[in-house]
Amino acid sequence: MSETRPFSYGTVISPMEFMVKLPSILRRLPGIAYNAIKGLRMLSGGTNVTWGKVLEDIAGRFPDNPAVKSPDGMLTYRELNGKANQYAHFLLSKHVGQGDVVAVCIESRPELLTLYCACAKIGAICAMVNTNQRGESLVHSFNINKGKVIVIGEECLDFFNEAKADIDLDGSLLYAMEDTGTSLGAGMEEISALAAAMPDHNPATTAAVPTKSPAAYVYTSGTTGLPKAAVIINKRIISALFWWGKVVNTICPDDTVYVPLPFFHTNALTVGWPAALYNGAAVALRRRFSASQFLSDVRQFHVTHFVYVGEVCRYIMAQPEKPDDHQNPLREIMGNGLRPDIWEPFKKRFGIEHIHEFYGAAEGVGVFTNLFDFDYTVGTSLTPYAIVRYDTENDVPERNEKGRLRRVNRGEAGLLIMEISEKTPFAGYSDKKKTEEKIIRDAFRKGDLWFNTGDMLRDMGFRHAQFVDRLGDTFRWKGENVATLEVEKALNAFPDISASAVYGVTMPSGDGKVGMASILLLEGRAIDLKALTAHLKASLPSYAVPLFIRLVDDFEMTATHKIKKTQFRKEGYDPAQARENLYVLLPGSDVYVPVDEALHREIVAGRYNF
Repeated sequence: MSETRPFSYGTVISPMEFMVKLPSILRRLPGIAYNAIKGLRMLSGGTNVTWGKVLEDIAGRFPDNPAVKSPDGMLTYRELNGKANQYAHFLLSKHVGQGDVVAVCIESRPELLTLYCACAKIGAICAMVNTNQRGESLVHSFNINKGKVIVIGEECLDFFNEAKADIDLDGSLLYAMEDTGTSLGAGMEEISALAAAMPDHNPATTAAVPTKSPAAYVYTSGTTGLPKAAVIINKRIISALFWWGKVVNTICPDDTVYVPLPFFHTNALTVGWPAALYNGAAVALRRRFSASQFLSDVRQFHVTHFVYVGEVCRYIMAQPEKPDDHQNPLREIMGNGLRPDIWEPFKKRFGIEHIHEFYGAAEGVGVFTNLFDFDYTVGTSLTPYAIVRYDTENDVPERNEKGRLRRVNRGEAGLLIMEISEKTPFAGYSDKKKTEEKIIRDAFRKGDLWFNTGDMLRDMGFRHAQFVDRLGDTFRWKGENVATLEVEKALNAFPDISASAVYGVTMPSGDGKVGMASILLLEGRAIDLKALTAHLKASLPSYAVPLFIRLVDDFEMTATHKIKKTQFRKEGYDPAQARENLYVLLPGSDVYVPVDEALHREIVAGRYNF
């Protein structure tokens, strides 16, 4: 298959690059193997092991260590465990037990973690409702997993009440959780006061919670459609304790892991929190991420590890640089989506020793992690996977004459699939139909099962991969697959551009979808259209150069810091819809030119042979 190539970043790991890293790889392998085996033994020991039990053990070992740091206050492990026990006993008094859903809509403050811990101790499923959802999406999230108990933070009451009439509350116990104490609604009891009257000893229920039982629902966010509830099981969190806490990072009890992302995001719930918890370290929270406060938070909370998504790093890099930016306690960062063009600059500016870029889906069965510090890669996976050829026109993986999938060659991109087995189970979604849609059967042999990630990755060699694009974003133009992420990399490397969003739009006379880019300029900058055209033509294959560009004032983001593209696709290249500056690269031209209504009519009529 054909696809765009990164314009200046390696698509493969050369034998020389691997040999240079080999000594450090060999040094790390014994520790990786030891902790991996320790984790497997813990999970296969025949007893119920849940992260709720781990919390109790850690609270016993490190009672006075800070567990949670935030602008809203601090909790030690003794305090966190004790308060969680009080909530657990309260929920038990309301006959909430294993498998029951407790739906929570609370911003990232210590009380949210306390309630989440309480659910873990009694085997309840904590449904982490996205606090940025409104209207239909919010109603959908509550209704697809009906909560036996629903807890709404005071800060979320206004928009909850707006949607309340459409939420199925029949049989649900509804509580508010105090924040400022100024706007608690009538008819809703305040849960923290009720829990405070309960005993604070560990409940007997914790030891009886099965390791394979669901611990949380996380609502997968995207740029289109209603959210799906991905199931996070206890086993996955226990695996994360070892993986992020011991195998990937070097975390000690006096360290702090900064999680600026909301806790309905899997990077917070299954990466940052477990990494801190397993080592008796602290997790630092912030209700809403603030790029301007990033370094201040790092220094105030003595942050040694940082959990990111790529857009968060972009916001941080956009802040005015100061000579002392590197003077901070940060050592390692872990996350996904760090742009190649800021990979090294980010590392150098903030004095970071290691970037643990990773890839994994909320509902997935495995994870890729940059264990060995190669650049521009999501790393390697220790669980079985394959990168296979994909037919984007028919939206299915390619199969050979025997009906089996075809793997890509080194340096090529394709669909990532990950094997489903007893060792790597697929919990799926609360919706069984949605679960089945993600399973590929008989991929390489009769009866095998594979998880369809829906993502395009490149085989870099040496069991390493590079993220290319999401299938929904990849489009086909003139018989070639265009990976939007790689076009964005080329755009973002242009000096005047802060960020970009690339997408395909239909053209009546065109072959497939044509490329279009919405571009946000750096503050105070103007765009040199001729220089941009030359840059893109030099950086990308001809079919990947966007035909249309649009200058925008800002981007609307999802709660998980993804640029929303849906409205851009709808408005397309129609100047009546696209309100900002709109340009097109006409055939044979060396510069983008403005699109007015007359030119738009000519394009639609097929006058130009693109």
